[in-house]
Amino acid sequence: MGSAGAEAVIPLAAVVGILFALWQWFVVSRVKISGYYQSLGTSNGYHGGPVFEMDRTEEDAVEGSPDERVIMAKCAEIQHAISVGANSFLFTQYKYLSVFMTFFAIIIFLFLGSVNRFSTKAQPCTYTQNQSCKSALANAFFTTIAFLLGAFTSVFSGYLGMKIATYANARTTLEAQKGIGTAFKIAYRSGAVMGFLLASSGLLVLYISINLFKVYYGDDWEGLFEAITGYGLGGSSVALFGRVGGGIYTKAADVGADLVGKVEMDIPEDDPRNPAVIADNVGDNVGDIAGMGSDLFGSYAEATCAALYVASISSFGTNHNFSAILYPLLISAMGIIVCLFTTLFATDFLRIKAISDISRVLKRQLLISTVLMTAGIAVVTFTTLPKSFTIFNFSNPKHVKNWQLFLCVSIGLWAGLVIGYTTEFYTSNAYSPVRDVADSCRTGAATNVIFGLALGYKSTIIPSFALAASIYTSFRLASIYGVAMAALGMLSTVATGLSIDAYGPICDNAGGIAEMAGMSHEVRQRTDALDAAGNTTAAIGKGFAIGSAALVSLALFGAYVSRAGIASIDVLDPRVFAGLMVGSMLPYWFSAMTMKSVGTAALRMVEEVRRQFNTIPGLMEGRTKPDYASCVRISTDASLQKMVPAGFLVMVSPLVAGTFFGVEALAGLLAGALVSGVQVAISASNSGGAWDNAKKYIEAGASDHAKSLGPKGSDAHKAAVIGDTVGDPLKDTSGPSINILIKLMAVESLVFAPFFAEHGGLVFK
Repeated sequence: MGSAGAEAVIPLAAVVGILFALWQWFVVSRVKISGYYQSLGTSNGYHGGPVFEMDRTEEDAVEGSPDERVIMAKCAEIQHAISVGANSFLFTQYKYLSVFMTFFAIIIFLFLGSVNRFSTKAQPCTYTQNQSCKSALANAFFTTIAFLLGAFTSVFSGYLGMKIATYANARTTLEAQKGIGTAFKIAYRSGAVMGFLLASSGLLVLYISINLFKVYYGDDWEGLFEAITGYGLGGSSVALFGRVGGGIYTKAADVGADLVGKVEMDIPEDDPRNPAVIADNVGDNVGDIAGMGSDLFGSYAEATCAALYVASISSFGTNHNFSAILYPLLISAMGIIVCLFTTLFATDFLRIKAISDISRVLKRQLLISTVLMTAGIAVVTFTTLPKSFTIFNFSNPKHVKNWQLFLCVSIGLWAGLVIGYTTEFYTSNAYSPVRDVADSCRTGAATNVIFGLALGYKSTIIPSFALAASIYTSFRLASIYGVAMAALGMLSTVATGLSIDAYGPICDNAGGIAEMAGMSHEVRQRTDALDAAGNTTAAIGKGFAIGSAALVSLALFGAYVSRAGIASIDVLDPRVFAGLMVGSMLPYWFSAMTMKSVGTAALRMVEEVRRQFNTIPGLMEGRTKPDYASCVRISTDASLQKMVPAGFLVMVSPLVAGTFFGVEALAGLLAGALVSGVQVAISASNSGGAWDNAKKYIEAGASDHAKSLGPKGSDAHKAAVIGDTVGDPLKDTSGPSINILIKLMAVESLVFAPFFAEHGGLVFK
């Protein structure tokens, strides 16, 4: 494939991905609900209290009957309330973020511009032989622009995900009346809209940015791709606040709704009498959708930026082989095409006929995309890369064959599948670990918590070995560039991963809407089955995110070491060891801050929900609607207030370490945070996922073992609810946020490496 042809594939694949996403959106939009909503004259808010109960089967339903129109109107009304709440929160959050991003952009410009004392003269290149490398001031300017572009794209990704999720939740509920298969397709198509728009827009913006920057930089590719690293920093910065803020929001509402509603008042989950139920459903969108979208976009942006920077200081740069430098983008472009075909298996080729088919089809998505992508990697590698090239970023240059790089990308891809399936084994109630956790509920909440924690700790074993094997092999094959490409290989099927991940919260909302609208028990069973599969796939998505974060962080770490001019890292060096100790502590400090924030907000939520049940006459009988708005305000205020200190800790730590204690201390800090952060994130995420599905296993009562544990409201079920409540902040706030912590610290260190190399170490060099 010629150079021009290879480069043309990137924007073409991105445009195809966007068009495919829009087509999926069009298909989802054909499920109409707005007409019923407007015809009944409903407005904002939800009237509260089930108007009636529907006990008929789907064969008894008459399309367009008065009951059907009322159901559709109520679904639309609830959807509107959720959408308004999510929009309101995100716009307020983005106002906060706009101030922060502006302030941090100024810091980037001032710190990087101060290198060589704000000189406008050309500076010598570090690795390439090019004699026209641009000035430090120019690099500061373009890095700042890249940072703002990454932040904007991350905001766009999160907001876009929220919009499609709130658009699709009620439609999934209504389709569940027709059958499990039709509801699944609507939910999955909706997830695909988010997956493909995010992957495609991220690729397209990055490709356009590189080509625009290239107009100024010319042949100075080292400076060009050093500036592009700001794109990853911007994306990850927004992702951090999105995950933390959204996670605090959703878990404060969830904990309050469960502890008072399900445990104390013994009413169903998502019962419209529960004052926290709207806030809970809003939280699913701002935390599990918007936050997760920004998170995976940040991973993709950072992995790509790390690979591009290392490639720019290889023989690709000295030989001016632009299509070879863009190899990471070509891998992502191939991933979009592969995921497009993979999606057709879920929506067109395979049919969901029974509840048991759901998990099988979702898992096949992972396997099919991995197999097809392996072939795609081979095509891209052997048509665009020279047979051999050299990596210059360490003291001993590494000579690499193109087949070795094919192995690196493939290793990362298959390691992601191993981590995903391991996560499923430890979080799905189809397997013994979660069933053991459910069985422990017989003796109360204490044993449930003990079993769940043990499961989380044990679940780190296989992912750690998979990551270790991937890192060792890819590094031996292609140095730090091999590690960066292994990370990108794990993220190459991000469109499919996001589709599966977004599917879960959409189904969760669909179940809540079914309950609040007073729909039949059969419809709620179907939405619960969709949600249960979504919980497992969401846990798999978190496993992918954590695994890719480890590889991305290591690749960024290697790039930072090269750019900072560190010859070697000696663990016995007191600066490095001190950094290791502090860095390994940071994930625990960060987790403590986020979990306490959830606990504080949940405390206020519990008090408010109790107050309403105790003081509003007729609330339990369904004659009076609760004050949903007060609970929404509690979650909103808590998340916006508490996300700032946690984000400040992460953003400031590398700046303090590098400025005052030097590049070696910062290297130790990054290594410590990476090693401990991966273990904490995996164990927290899997413990929370296991507790959640143990609760659902008891509630479903689908097996003799589950039935023996007791029905809803039994002591075992209440113990399971408490375990799920304990796990909520672990799996949806602190766990997913830690993987952003380790990536963000690493990419921030790379961006500021020129400043640290020149001015760092004020306390000791």
